[in-house]
Amino acid sequence: MNSTIIISAVLSMLAGIGIFLVACSTMSSNLEAVSSSKLRALFRKVSGNKMIGVGIGAVTTAAIQSSGATTVMIIGFVNAGIMTLTQAATVIYGANIGTTITGQIVALGMTGSNRVSTTVIFSAFAGIGALISLFGDRDQIKRWGGIFSGFGMLFVGLSMMSSSMETFSGLEAVKHFLAGINNAIVLVLVGAIFTAIIQSSSVMTSIAITMVVTGLITLDQGIYLTMGSNIGSCVVAMIAGLGSGKNAKRTALIHLLFNVGGVVVFMIIGLFITLVSGGSVDFGIIFEHLFPGVPQIQLAMFHTVFNTLTVLIFLPLTGILVSIVSRMIPDREEKDSEQEAFRLYYVDRNMLKTPPIAVDQLKKEIINMADIAMRNYIYSLEAICHLDFSKQEQFNKNEKELDFINKELVKFVVELSQLPLSEKDHKYVSTTFHTISDLERVGDYAENIMEYADTLKSENEGFSESAVSEIAYMREHIEKLFDAVIKAYAMKDSEALDEAYRIEDEVDRITTRMAENHIIRLNKGICTAIVGSQYMSLASNSERIADHFINMGKMLKEW
Repeated sequence: MNSTIIISAVLSMLAGIGIFLVACSTMSSNLEAVSSSKLRALFRKVSGNKMIGVGIGAVTTAAIQSSGATTVMIIGFVNAGIMTLTQAATVIYGANIGTTITGQIVALGMTGSNRVSTTVIFSAFAGIGALISLFGDRDQIKRWGGIFSGFGMLFVGLSMMSSSMETFSGLEAVKHFLAGINNAIVLVLVGAIFTAIIQSSSVMTSIAITMVVTGLITLDQGIYLTMGSNIGSCVVAMIAGLGSGKNAKRTALIHLLFNVGGVVVFMIIGLFITLVSGGSVDFGIIFEHLFPGVPQIQLAMFHTVFNTLTVLIFLPLTGILVSIVSRMIPDREEKDSEQEAFRLYYVDRNMLKTPPIAVDQLKKEIINMADIAMRNYIYSLEAICHLDFSKQEQFNKNEKELDFINKELVKFVVELSQLPLSEKDHKYVSTTFHTISDLERVGDYAENIMEYADTLKSENEGFSESAVSEIAYMREHIEKLFDAVIKAYAMKDSEALDEAYRIEDEVDRITTRMAENHIIRLNKGICTAIVGSQYMSLASNSERIADHFINMGKMLKEW
Protein backbone atom coordinates (compact mmCIF):
# COMPACT_ATOMS: atom_id res chain seq x y z
CA MET A 1 0.00 0.00 0.00
CA ASN A 2 1.65 3.23 -1.12
CA SER A 3 2.07 6.45 0.82
CA THR A 4 -0.64 8.23 -1.21
CA ILE A 5 -3.28 5.81 0.09
CA ILE A 6 -2.02 6.22 3.66
CA ILE A 7 -2.09 10.01 3.45
CA SER A 8 -5.58 9.84 1.95
CA ALA A 9 -6.72 7.63 4.84
CA VAL A 10 -5.30 10.04 7.43
CA LEU A 11 -6.96 13.01 5.76
CA SER A 12 -10.22 11.06 5.51
CA MET A 13 -10.10 10.33 9.22
CA LEU A 14 -9.45 14.00 10.05
CA ALA A 15 -12.33 15.02 7.79
CA GLY A 16 -14.59 12.49 9.46
CA ILE A 17 -13.68 13.80 12.92
CA GLY A 18 -14.32 17.36 11.78
CA ILE A 19 -17.72 16.53 10.28
CA PHE A 20 -18.67 14.55 13.39
CA LEU A 21 -17.79 17.49 15.67
CA VAL A 22 -19.74 19.94 13.50
CA ALA A 23 -22.68 17.54 13.49
CA CYS A 24 -22.66 17.32 17.29
CA SER A 25 -22.57 21.12 17.52
CA THR A 26 -25.38 21.52 14.97
CA MET A 27 -27.60 18.98 16.73
CA SER A 28 -26.82 20.45 20.14
CA SER A 29 -27.66 24.07 19.28
CA ASN A 30 -30.90 23.18 17.48
CA LEU A 31 -32.03 20.68 20.10
CA GLU A 32 -31.45 23.34 22.77
CA ALA A 33 -33.61 25.81 20.88
CA VAL A 34 -36.42 23.31 20.22
CA SER A 35 -36.50 21.95 23.76
CA SER A 36 -35.77 25.25 25.56
CA SER A 37 -39.03 25.41 27.52
CA LYS A 38 -38.70 21.77 28.60
CA LEU A 39 -35.09 22.31 29.70
CA ARG A 40 -36.15 25.31 31.78
CA ALA A 41 -38.93 23.31 33.40
CA LEU A 42 -36.49 20.50 34.18
CA PHE A 43 -33.94 22.71 35.91
CA ARG A 44 -36.62 24.34 38.04
CA LYS A 45 -37.21 20.87 39.52
CA VAL A 46 -33.65 20.41 40.81
CA SER A 47 -34.01 19.66 44.51
CA GLY A 48 -32.39 17.73 47.33
CA ASN A 49 -33.60 14.45 45.84
CA LYS A 50 -30.51 12.80 44.36
CA MET A 51 -32.39 10.63 41.88
CA ILE A 52 -34.20 13.68 40.48
CA GLY A 53 -30.81 15.34 39.95
CA VAL A 54 -29.49 12.27 38.13
CA GLY A 55 -32.60 12.14 35.96
CA ILE A 56 -32.36 15.83 35.08
CA GLY A 57 -28.69 15.49 34.15
CA ALA A 58 -29.35 12.43 31.98
CA VAL A 59 -32.35 13.89 30.16
CA THR A 60 -30.69 17.29 29.61
CA THR A 61 -27.51 15.75 28.19
CA ALA A 62 -29.45 13.34 25.98
CA ALA A 63 -31.49 16.31 24.73
CA ILE A 64 -28.60 18.64 23.92
CA GLN A 65 -26.11 15.88 23.02
CA SER A 66 -23.28 17.32 25.09
CA SER A 67 -22.22 16.30 28.58
CA GLY A 68 -19.59 19.05 28.44
CA ALA A 69 -22.25 21.73 27.89
CA THR A 70 -24.36 20.34 30.74
CA THR A 71 -21.40 20.24 33.14
CA VAL A 72 -20.23 23.74 32.25
CA MET A 73 -23.78 25.01 32.76
CA ILE A 74 -23.90 23.32 36.18
CA ILE A 75 -20.64 25.06 37.10
CA GLY A 76 -22.34 28.33 36.17
CA PHE A 77 -25.30 27.55 38.45
CA VAL A 78 -23.00 26.71 41.36
CA ASN A 79 -20.87 29.79 40.76
CA ALA A 80 -24.01 31.93 40.82
CA GLY A 81 -25.06 30.33 44.11
CA ILE A 82 -28.24 28.84 42.62
CA MET A 83 -27.29 25.19 43.06
CA THR A 84 -25.52 23.42 45.95
CA LEU A 85 -22.51 21.18 45.43
CA THR A 86 -24.60 18.12 46.28
CA GLN A 87 -27.24 19.04 43.70
CA ALA A 88 -24.53 19.75 41.12
CA ALA A 89 -22.87 16.39 41.76
CA THR A 90 -26.08 14.44 41.11
CA VAL A 91 -26.78 16.32 37.87
CA ILE A 92 -23.20 15.62 36.72
CA TYR A 93 -23.75 11.93 37.46
CA GLY A 94 -26.81 12.01 35.23
CA ALA A 95 -24.91 13.82 32.48
CA ASN A 96 -22.50 10.87 32.30
CA ILE A 97 -25.42 8.54 31.66
CA GLY A 98 -26.99 10.89 29.10
CA THR A 99 -23.79 11.16 27.09
CA THR A 100 -23.89 7.44 26.25
CA ILE A 101 -26.84 8.07 23.92
CA THR A 102 -24.46 9.22 21.16
CA GLY A 103 -22.62 5.91 21.28
CA GLN A 104 -25.91 4.07 21.08
CA ILE A 105 -26.96 6.15 18.06
CA VAL A 106 -23.65 5.40 16.32
CA ALA A 107 -23.96 1.69 17.11
CA LEU A 108 -27.53 1.67 15.79
CA GLY A 109 -26.38 3.21 12.53
CA MET A 110 -23.76 0.48 12.09
CA THR A 111 -26.11 -2.39 12.88
CA GLY A 112 -27.89 -4.55 10.33
CA SER A 113 -27.16 -7.05 7.64
CA ASN A 114 -25.54 -4.37 5.53
CA ARG A 115 -23.67 -1.90 7.72
CA VAL A 116 -22.75 0.49 4.90
CA SER A 117 -26.29 0.79 3.53
CA THR A 118 -27.65 1.50 7.03
CA THR A 119 -25.12 4.27 7.45
CA VAL A 120 -26.04 5.68 4.04
CA ILE A 121 -29.73 5.70 4.96
CA PHE A 122 -29.04 7.68 8.13
CA SER A 123 -26.56 9.93 6.29
CA ALA A 124 -29.38 10.92 3.93
CA PHE A 125 -30.95 12.83 6.83
CA ALA A 126 -28.25 15.46 6.27
CA GLY A 127 -29.74 16.32 2.90
CA ILE A 128 -33.34 16.03 4.09
CA GLY A 129 -32.60 18.37 6.99
CA ALA A 130 -30.84 20.84 4.72
CA LEU A 131 -33.87 21.00 2.44
CA ILE A 132 -36.20 21.49 5.41
CA SER A 133 -34.00 24.34 6.71
CA LEU A 134 -33.81 25.90 3.25
CA PHE A 135 -37.52 25.84 2.46
CA GLY A 136 -38.98 25.98 5.96
CA ASP A 137 -41.06 29.11 6.51
CA ARG A 138 -41.01 29.06 10.32
CA ASP A 139 -38.15 29.20 12.80
CA GLN A 140 -39.27 25.99 14.53
CA ILE A 141 -39.31 24.07 11.24
CA LYS A 142 -35.83 25.35 10.39
CA ARG A 143 -34.63 24.16 13.81
CA TRP A 144 -35.94 20.67 13.12
CA GLY A 145 -34.18 20.81 9.78
CA GLY A 146 -30.97 21.60 11.64
CA ILE A 147 -31.52 18.62 13.94
CA PHE A 148 -32.02 16.26 10.97
CA SER A 149 -28.95 17.73 9.24
CA GLY A 150 -26.81 17.25 12.33
CA PHE A 151 -28.08 13.69 12.77
CA GLY A 152 -27.26 12.84 9.16
CA MET A 153 -23.85 14.48 9.34
CA LEU A 154 -22.99 12.26 12.32
CA PHE A 155 -23.13 9.29 9.98
CA VAL A 156 -21.36 11.07 7.12
CA GLY A 157 -18.46 11.70 9.50
CA LEU A 158 -18.74 8.17 10.86
CA SER A 159 -18.63 6.72 7.35
CA MET A 160 -15.46 8.66 6.55
CA MET A 161 -13.82 7.56 9.80
CA SER A 162 -14.88 3.96 9.16
CA SER A 163 -13.47 4.09 5.62
CA SER A 164 -10.10 5.33 6.87
CA MET A 165 -10.06 2.64 9.57
CA GLU A 166 -10.66 -0.04 6.94
CA THR A 167 -7.64 1.28 5.04
CA PHE A 168 -5.50 1.11 8.18
CA SER A 169 -6.78 -2.39 8.95
CA GLY A 170 -5.11 -3.53 5.73
CA LEU A 171 -1.71 -2.37 6.98
CA GLU A 172 0.05 -5.13 8.90
CA ALA A 173 2.44 -2.65 10.54
CA VAL A 174 -0.46 -0.65 11.96
CA LYS A 175 -2.24 -3.79 13.20
CA HIS A 176 0.92 -5.06 14.91
CA PHE A 177 1.53 -1.67 16.50
CA LEU A 178 -2.01 -1.42 17.89
CA ALA A 179 -1.97 -5.04 19.02
CA GLY A 180 1.10 -4.23 21.10
CA ILE A 181 -0.81 -1.58 23.06
CA ASN A 182 -2.61 -3.95 25.41
CA ASN A 183 -1.76 -2.35 28.75
CA ALA A 184 -5.03 -1.11 30.31
CA ILE A 185 -3.44 1.96 31.89
CA VAL A 186 -1.79 3.01 28.62
CA LEU A 187 -5.09 2.61 26.74
CA VAL A 188 -6.94 4.68 29.33
CA LEU A 189 -4.30 7.41 29.06
CA VAL A 190 -4.49 7.40 25.25
CA GLY A 191 -8.28 7.72 25.39
CA ALA A 192 -8.07 10.50 27.97
CA ILE A 193 -5.43 12.50 26.09
CA PHE A 194 -7.15 12.22 22.71
CA THR A 195 -10.50 13.23 24.23
CA ALA A 196 -8.88 16.17 26.00
CA ILE A 197 -7.43 17.37 22.70
CA ILE A 198 -10.65 17.19 20.69
CA GLN A 199 -12.84 17.99 23.73
CA SER A 200 -15.47 15.41 22.82
CA SER A 201 -15.89 12.00 24.44
CA SER A 202 -18.55 11.20 21.82
CA VAL A 203 -15.97 11.41 19.03
CA MET A 204 -13.49 9.24 20.96
CA THR A 205 -16.17 6.62 21.63
CA SER A 206 -17.26 6.66 17.98
CA ILE A 207 -13.67 6.25 16.77
CA ALA A 208 -13.22 3.35 19.18
CA ILE A 209 -16.40 1.74 17.83
CA THR A 210 -15.24 2.03 14.21
CA MET A 211 -11.78 0.64 15.14
CA VAL A 212 -13.38 -2.36 16.85
CA VAL A 213 -15.78 -3.00 13.96
CA THR A 214 -12.97 -2.86 11.36
CA GLY A 215 -10.78 -5.14 13.47
CA LEU A 216 -8.03 -2.60 14.12
CA ILE A 217 -8.31 -3.17 17.86
CA THR A 218 -9.98 -5.73 20.09
CA LEU A 219 -13.18 -5.04 22.01
CA ASP A 220 -11.23 -5.02 25.29
CA GLN A 221 -8.88 -2.34 23.91
CA GLY A 222 -11.87 -0.29 22.80
CA ILE A 223 -13.39 -0.61 26.27
CA TYR A 224 -10.34 0.91 27.97
CA LEU A 225 -10.08 3.67 25.36
CA THR A 226 -13.74 4.49 26.09
CA MET A 227 -13.07 4.57 29.83
CA GLY A 228 -10.20 6.97 29.18
CA SER A 229 -12.55 9.22 27.20
CA ASN A 230 -14.58 9.73 30.39
CA ILE A 231 -11.52 11.19 32.09
CA GLY A 232 -10.59 13.33 29.10
CA SER A 233 -14.09 14.80 29.00
CA CYS A 234 -13.38 16.53 32.32
CA VAL A 235 -11.03 19.01 30.62
CA VAL A 236 -13.88 21.27 29.46
CA ALA A 237 -15.27 21.47 33.00
CA MET A 238 -11.83 22.05 34.54
CA ILE A 239 -11.20 24.96 32.16
CA ALA A 240 -14.60 26.45 33.01
CA GLY A 241 -13.95 26.06 36.74
CA LEU A 242 -10.53 27.71 36.69
CA GLY A 243 -11.92 31.15 35.95
CA SER A 244 -14.75 30.91 38.47
CA GLY A 245 -15.29 30.96 42.23
CA LYS A 246 -14.23 28.28 44.71
CA ASN A 247 -17.54 26.40 44.55
CA ALA A 248 -17.30 26.27 40.76
CA LYS A 249 -13.76 24.85 41.11
CA ARG A 250 -15.12 22.30 43.58
CA THR A 251 -17.81 21.30 41.07
CA ALA A 252 -15.23 20.76 38.34
CA LEU A 253 -13.14 18.71 40.80
CA ILE A 254 -16.18 16.58 41.69
CA HIS A 255 -16.59 15.84 37.98
CA LEU A 256 -12.94 14.82 37.70
CA LEU A 257 -12.88 12.68 40.87
CA PHE A 258 -16.14 10.98 39.91
CA ASN A 259 -14.94 10.07 36.43
CA VAL A 260 -11.47 9.01 37.54
CA GLY A 261 -12.98 7.07 40.45
CA GLY A 262 -15.30 5.17 38.11
CA VAL A 263 -12.39 4.22 35.83
CA VAL A 264 -10.27 3.08 38.80
CA VAL A 265 -13.13 0.94 40.17
CA PHE A 266 -13.69 -0.76 36.81
CA MET A 267 -9.97 -1.30 36.23
CA ILE A 268 -9.78 -3.04 39.60
CA ILE A 269 -12.84 -5.14 38.70
CA GLY A 270 -11.25 -5.97 35.33
CA LEU A 271 -7.99 -7.01 37.01
CA PHE A 272 -9.89 -9.16 39.51
CA ILE A 273 -11.85 -10.91 36.70
CA THR A 274 -8.65 -11.59 34.79
CA LEU A 275 -6.84 -13.00 37.86
CA VAL A 276 -9.74 -15.21 38.93
CA SER A 277 -10.25 -16.57 35.39
CA GLY A 278 -6.55 -17.08 34.81
CA GLY A 279 -6.62 -14.59 31.95
CA SER A 280 -9.34 -16.39 30.01
CA VAL A 281 -12.05 -13.79 30.72
CA ASP A 282 -12.06 -10.01 30.41
CA PHE A 283 -14.63 -7.27 29.82
CA GLY A 284 -14.42 -7.85 26.08
CA ILE A 285 -15.23 -11.55 26.31
CA ILE A 286 -18.13 -10.88 28.70
CA PHE A 287 -19.80 -8.40 26.35
CA GLU A 288 -19.08 -10.55 23.28
CA HIS A 289 -21.12 -13.29 24.95
CA LEU A 290 -23.89 -10.87 25.98
CA PHE A 291 -24.22 -9.35 22.49
CA PRO A 292 -22.75 -11.87 20.02
CA GLY A 293 -21.85 -10.82 16.51
CA VAL A 294 -22.37 -7.05 16.94
CA PRO A 295 -19.11 -5.44 18.14
CA GLN A 296 -20.53 -1.93 17.80
CA ILE A 297 -23.40 -2.80 20.18
CA GLN A 298 -20.96 -4.53 22.53
CA LEU A 299 -18.87 -1.42 23.01
CA ALA A 300 -21.84 0.99 23.14
CA MET A 301 -23.54 -1.19 25.77
CA PHE A 302 -20.37 -1.39 27.85
CA HIS A 303 -20.18 2.42 27.80
CA THR A 304 -23.78 2.67 29.05
CA VAL A 305 -23.33 -0.05 31.70
CA PHE A 306 -20.04 1.46 32.86
CA ASN A 307 -21.47 4.95 33.35
CA THR A 308 -24.70 3.71 34.94
CA LEU A 309 -22.95 1.43 37.45
CA THR A 310 -20.46 4.18 38.29
CA VAL A 311 -23.39 6.45 39.17
CA LEU A 312 -24.97 3.73 41.34
CA ILE A 313 -21.66 3.26 43.17
CA PHE A 314 -20.99 6.96 43.79
CA LEU A 315 -24.54 8.17 44.46
CA PRO A 316 -24.54 7.07 48.13
CA LEU A 317 -21.04 8.55 48.51
CA THR A 318 -21.99 12.04 47.27
CA GLY A 319 -21.74 13.62 50.73
CA ILE A 320 -18.24 12.19 51.19
CA LEU A 321 -17.20 13.41 47.73
CA VAL A 322 -18.48 16.92 48.49
CA SER A 323 -16.60 16.88 51.81
CA ILE A 324 -13.37 15.80 50.09
CA VAL A 325 -13.44 18.57 47.48
CA SER A 326 -14.35 21.13 50.16
CA ARG A 327 -11.19 20.16 52.05
CA MET A 328 -9.08 20.15 48.90
CA ILE A 329 -10.33 23.65 48.04
CA PRO A 330 -10.94 25.20 51.49
CA ASP A 331 -12.72 28.44 52.31
CA ARG A 332 -10.31 31.32 52.76
CA GLU A 333 -10.70 34.84 54.02
CA GLU A 334 -11.12 37.02 50.98
CA LYS A 335 -10.39 40.68 50.75
CA ASP A 336 -13.55 42.75 50.72
CA SER A 337 -12.88 44.48 47.47
CA GLU A 338 -15.63 45.87 45.26
CA GLN A 339 -14.90 43.30 42.60
CA GLU A 340 -15.36 40.46 45.11
CA ALA A 341 -18.26 42.07 46.97
CA PHE A 342 -20.50 42.33 43.91
CA ARG A 343 -21.57 39.54 41.60
CA LEU A 344 -24.38 38.55 39.31
CA TYR A 345 -26.75 36.42 41.35
CA TYR A 346 -28.41 34.28 38.69
CA VAL A 347 -26.23 34.27 35.60
CA ASP A 348 -22.70 33.16 34.89
CA ARG A 349 -20.77 33.11 31.61
CA ASN A 350 -20.58 29.32 31.80
CA MET A 351 -24.35 29.25 31.25
CA LEU A 352 -23.77 30.55 27.72
CA LYS A 353 -23.04 26.93 26.79
CA THR A 354 -26.81 26.35 27.05
CA PRO A 355 -28.54 29.52 25.74
CA PRO A 356 -32.14 28.57 26.68
CA ILE A 357 -31.17 28.20 30.35
CA ALA A 358 -29.11 31.39 30.16
CA VAL A 359 -32.20 33.27 28.90
CA ASP A 360 -34.29 31.98 31.80
CA GLN A 361 -31.65 33.00 34.32
CA LEU A 362 -31.25 36.40 32.64
CA LYS A 363 -34.87 37.20 33.43
CA LYS A 364 -34.29 36.35 37.10
CA GLU A 365 -31.20 38.58 37.18
CA ILE A 366 -33.14 41.51 35.73
CA ILE A 367 -35.88 41.06 38.34
CA ASN A 368 -33.18 41.02 41.02
CA MET A 369 -31.76 44.27 39.60
CA ALA A 370 -35.25 45.80 39.72
CA ASP A 371 -35.61 44.77 43.35
CA ILE A 372 -32.32 46.47 44.30
CA ALA A 373 -33.36 49.65 42.47
CA MET A 374 -36.74 49.67 44.25
CA ARG A 375 -35.11 49.20 47.66
CA ASN A 376 -32.91 52.22 47.01
CA TYR A 377 -35.95 54.32 46.09
CA ILE A 378 -37.56 53.38 49.42
CA TYR A 379 -34.34 54.16 51.32
CA SER A 380 -34.17 57.58 49.65
CA LEU A 381 -37.79 58.37 50.65
CA GLU A 382 -37.10 57.40 54.26
CA ALA A 383 -34.09 59.68 54.26
CA ILE A 384 -35.84 62.73 52.77
CA CYS A 385 -39.10 62.40 54.74
CA HIS A 386 -37.59 61.78 58.17
CA LEU A 387 -33.98 62.88 57.61
CA ASP A 388 -33.09 59.35 58.65
CA PHE A 389 -29.75 58.44 57.09
CA SER A 390 -29.31 55.12 58.93
CA LYS A 391 -29.55 53.27 55.57
CA GLN A 392 -27.08 55.56 53.81
CA GLU A 393 -24.29 52.98 53.80
CA GLN A 394 -26.57 50.28 52.41
CA PHE A 395 -27.92 52.76 49.86
CA ASN A 396 -24.41 53.57 48.63
CA LYS A 397 -23.56 49.88 48.40
CA ASN A 398 -26.73 49.21 46.43
CA GLU A 399 -25.98 52.05 44.04
CA LYS A 400 -22.50 50.67 43.33
CA GLU A 401 -24.01 47.22 42.91
CA LEU A 402 -26.53 48.54 40.38
CA ASP A 403 -23.69 50.09 38.37
CA PHE A 404 -21.81 46.78 38.53
CA ILE A 405 -24.85 44.71 37.48
CA ASN A 406 -25.62 47.15 34.67
CA LYS A 407 -22.14 46.81 33.15
CA GLU A 408 -21.76 43.06 33.64
CA LEU A 409 -25.28 42.21 32.55
CA VAL A 410 -24.94 44.21 29.33
CA LYS A 411 -21.76 42.24 28.53
CA PHE A 412 -23.61 38.99 29.21
CA VAL A 413 -26.58 40.00 27.03
CA VAL A 414 -24.26 40.99 24.16
CA GLU A 415 -22.66 37.53 24.20
CA LEU A 416 -26.01 35.78 24.62
CA SER A 417 -27.60 37.68 21.73
CA GLN A 418 -24.92 36.36 19.38
CA LEU A 419 -25.75 32.72 20.14
CA PRO A 420 -28.35 30.59 18.33
CA LEU A 421 -31.68 31.25 20.08
CA SER A 422 -35.30 30.44 19.38
CA GLU A 423 -37.28 33.28 17.82
CA LYS A 424 -39.10 33.90 21.10
CA ASP A 425 -35.88 33.98 23.13
CA HIS A 426 -34.17 36.23 20.60
CA LYS A 427 -37.01 38.74 20.84
CA TYR A 428 -36.83 38.70 24.62
CA VAL A 429 -33.05 39.12 24.77
CA SER A 430 -33.22 42.08 22.37
CA THR A 431 -35.54 43.90 24.79
CA THR A 432 -33.33 43.45 27.83
CA PHE A 433 -30.90 46.20 26.82
CA HIS A 434 -33.71 48.76 27.25
CA THR A 435 -34.91 47.18 30.50
CA ILE A 436 -31.46 47.18 32.07
CA SER A 437 -31.07 50.85 31.11
CA ASP A 438 -34.49 51.70 32.63
CA LEU A 439 -33.58 50.05 35.93
CA GLU A 440 -30.23 51.81 36.04
CA ARG A 441 -32.11 55.11 35.62
CA VAL A 442 -34.38 54.20 38.58
CA GLY A 443 -31.22 53.91 40.67
CA ASP A 444 -30.05 57.32 39.40
CA TYR A 445 -33.36 59.00 40.37
CA ALA A 446 -33.18 57.41 43.82
CA GLU A 447 -29.68 58.85 44.12
CA ASN A 448 -31.07 62.29 43.18
CA ILE A 449 -33.67 62.05 45.96
CA MET A 450 -30.97 61.11 48.46
CA GLU A 451 -29.06 64.23 47.40
CA TYR A 452 -32.21 66.32 47.99
CA ALA A 453 -32.32 64.86 51.49
CA ASP A 454 -28.70 65.91 52.05
CA THR A 455 -29.61 69.44 50.96
CA LEU A 456 -32.50 69.62 53.45
CA LYS A 457 -30.28 68.35 56.23
CA SER A 458 -27.52 70.85 55.47
CA GLU A 459 -30.09 73.69 55.41
CA ASN A 460 -31.67 72.41 58.62
CA GLU A 461 -35.01 72.16 56.83
CA GLY A 462 -37.67 69.43 56.50
CA PHE A 463 -41.03 68.60 54.96
CA SER A 464 -44.33 69.38 56.65
CA GLU A 465 -46.58 66.59 57.89
CA SER A 466 -48.96 67.03 54.96
CA ALA A 467 -46.07 66.81 52.48
CA VAL A 468 -44.76 63.64 54.16
CA SER A 469 -48.26 62.16 54.00
CA GLU A 470 -48.49 62.89 50.26
CA ILE A 471 -45.09 61.32 49.67
CA ALA A 472 -46.20 58.21 51.60
CA TYR A 473 -49.28 58.01 49.37
CA MET A 474 -47.07 58.26 46.26
CA ARG A 475 -44.74 55.58 47.65
CA GLU A 476 -47.68 53.23 48.31
CA HIS A 477 -48.81 53.48 44.70
CA ILE A 478 -45.34 53.05 43.23
CA GLU A 479 -44.83 49.96 45.39
CA LYS A 480 -48.09 48.54 44.04
CA LEU A 481 -47.05 49.44 40.50
CA PHE A 482 -43.69 47.72 41.04
CA ASP A 483 -45.34 44.53 42.32
CA ALA A 484 -47.71 44.46 39.34
CA VAL A 485 -44.89 45.03 36.82
CA ILE A 486 -42.70 42.31 38.35
CA LYS A 487 -45.61 39.85 38.31
CA ALA A 488 -46.29 40.72 34.67
CA TYR A 489 -42.61 40.46 33.73
CA ALA A 490 -41.96 37.17 35.54
CA MET A 491 -45.12 35.39 34.36
CA LYS A 492 -45.97 37.39 31.23
CA ASP A 493 -49.25 38.24 32.94
CA SER A 494 -51.24 40.70 30.79
CA GLU A 495 -53.78 41.33 33.57
CA ALA A 496 -51.00 42.36 35.95
CA LEU A 497 -49.63 44.69 33.28
CA ASP A 498 -53.07 46.28 32.81
CA GLU A 499 -53.20 46.83 36.57
CA ALA A 500 -49.77 48.49 36.41
CA TYR A 501 -51.02 50.86 33.70
CA ARG A 502 -53.99 51.85 35.89
CA ILE A 503 -51.69 52.55 38.81
CA GLU A 504 -49.39 54.61 36.58
CA ASP A 505 -52.33 56.83 35.60
CA GLU A 506 -53.05 57.34 39.30
CA VAL A 507 -49.38 58.19 39.93
CA ASP A 508 -49.66 60.92 37.28
CA ARG A 509 -52.71 62.34 39.06
CA ILE A 510 -50.96 62.18 42.42
CA THR A 511 -48.02 64.11 40.96
CA THR A 512 -50.37 66.83 39.72
CA ARG A 513 -52.07 67.08 43.13
CA MET A 514 -48.70 67.24 44.87
CA ALA A 515 -47.77 70.25 42.72
CA GLU A 516 -51.10 71.97 43.48
CA ASN A 517 -50.82 71.31 47.22
CA HIS A 518 -47.25 72.57 47.21
CA ILE A 519 -48.39 75.93 45.78
CA ILE A 520 -51.02 76.20 48.52
CA ARG A 521 -48.45 75.49 51.27
CA LEU A 522 -46.01 77.92 49.71
CA ASN A 523 -48.65 80.69 49.66
CA LYS A 524 -49.53 80.01 53.28
CA GLY A 525 -45.87 80.14 54.28
CA ILE A 526 -45.93 76.54 55.52
CA CYS A 527 -42.82 75.69 53.52
CA THR A 528 -39.87 77.64 52.21
CA ALA A 529 -38.65 77.97 48.64
CA ILE A 530 -35.75 75.57 49.31
CA VAL A 531 -38.07 72.91 50.77
CA GLY A 532 -40.54 73.43 47.92
CA SER A 533 -37.81 73.00 45.33
CA GLN A 534 -36.71 69.66 46.81
CA TYR A 535 -40.33 68.53 47.16
CA MET A 536 -41.21 69.23 43.53
CA SER A 537 -38.01 67.55 42.33
CA LEU A 538 -38.85 64.51 44.45
CA ALA A 539 -42.37 64.33 42.97
CA SER A 540 -41.01 64.62 39.44
CA ASN A 541 -38.34 61.97 40.05
CA SER A 542 -40.92 59.59 41.58
CA GLU A 543 -43.13 59.95 38.53
CA ARG A 544 -40.18 59.17 36.26
CA ILE A 545 -39.33 56.12 38.37
CA ALA A 546 -42.88 54.89 37.79
CA ASP A 547 -42.42 55.52 34.06
CA HIS A 548 -39.22 53.43 33.96
CA PHE A 549 -40.90 50.54 35.76
CA ILE A 550 -43.78 50.75 33.27
CA ASN A 551 -41.22 50.68 30.44
CA MET A 552 -40.02 47.38 31.86
CA GLY A 553 -43.57 46.04 31.59
CA LYS A 554 -44.10 47.44 28.10
CA MET A 555 -41.34 45.17 26.81
CA LEU A 556 -43.73 42.22 27.22
CA LYS A 557 -45.43 43.26 23.98
CA GLU A 558 -42.14 42.69 22.15
CA TRP A 559 -41.79 39.05 23.22
